[in-house]
Amino acid sequence: MIISQTPYRVSLAGGGTDLPAFYRHDFGAVLSMAVTRHMYVTVHGRFEPNIRVAYSTTETADSVKTLQHELVREAMRLTGLDESLEITTIGDVPGGTGMGSSSSLTVGLLNAFHAYQGRVVSREQLAEQSCHVEIDVLGKPIGRQDQYAAAFGGVNYIRFNADHSVDVTPVPCDPGFIAELEQHTLLLYTDQQRSADAILQKQSDGTADRLTVLTQMRDLAADMRNAVSGSGDLAELARLLHEGWLLKRSLGFGISGQMIDDWYEAARNAGALGGKLLGAGGGGFMLLVAPPETHDAIRDAVGRPRELEFGIDRSGSRIIFISERH
Repeated sequence: MIISQTPYRVSLAGGGTDLPAFYRHDFGAVLSMAVTRHMYVTVHGRFEPNIRVAYSTTETADSVKTLQHELVREAMRLTGLDESLEITTIGDVPGGTGMGSSSSLTVGLLNAFHAYQGRVVSREQLAEQSCHVEIDVLGKPIGRQDQYAAAFGGVNYIRFNADHSVDVTPVPCDPGFIAELEQHTLLLYTDQQRSADAILQKQSDGTADRLTVLTQMRDLAADMRNAVSGSGDLAELARLLHEGWLLKRSLGFGISGQMIDDWYEAARNAGALGGKLLGAGGGGFMLLVAPPETHDAIRDAVGRPRELEFGIDRSGSRIIFISERH
């Protein structure tokens, strides 16, 4: 049996500039951090002559090509795995919540499938293969940041070049600043799940008309990298988060809505210094940076929603269990 553990991510700035519709015009860039919430994939040999996959539902297929779970199917095809297997996927948070769950799953599947066949692959290879599965094979209108965040882990400035190459630069952060950041953040669930594909398709189609705003969003990623590097500047990080959210919201495309706008305004009035909706928008989790003494007031102001505690995951996707087959 093989078990892989792959982090979700929180994107801080530059989201949308990792779409080819933008970085073909000019390079894109995001600041992203992997967090201690994970996707787990288990792979185990199966006695019965078929493939059983358990996720939000359970399916049994006679061959790879008849699998309905498209990420499992294409990850098996890419890694050349075609045998009787038991595969399960378990996530700490559901899909459609803005934390890059689909890409974390794809990276985790690929890592587990390679390991099951005795192969060790690089983080870069995992990220590139995940992009290939999601974007090239399945045609999803998504960007390329989530795959790299999940594969590499840590806090990274990720640059997307016109030739589709990606440069990942780890950001050196003082442990004291990371601890302070963790103490000052709230991650609140809006109780709205959505498909990122529709929003990202609209954004991709409308990129040419919004290049100026997207360029500002990209440049914020570099400014934010400076704010979190070294000893860090939490107040500046919060200010840039607020500026970035106002820019992203101005794009339209269904990124925000009245409920989300009301939440953000209420949180600001209760003491939040800055924040943003995670992922493509439309729902999911809202990230807020605020002094700890204001957290209860913020919770009250937005109706005491469910929330998610997290830290920084520095390891990226890894194999956490190997049991030899006999």
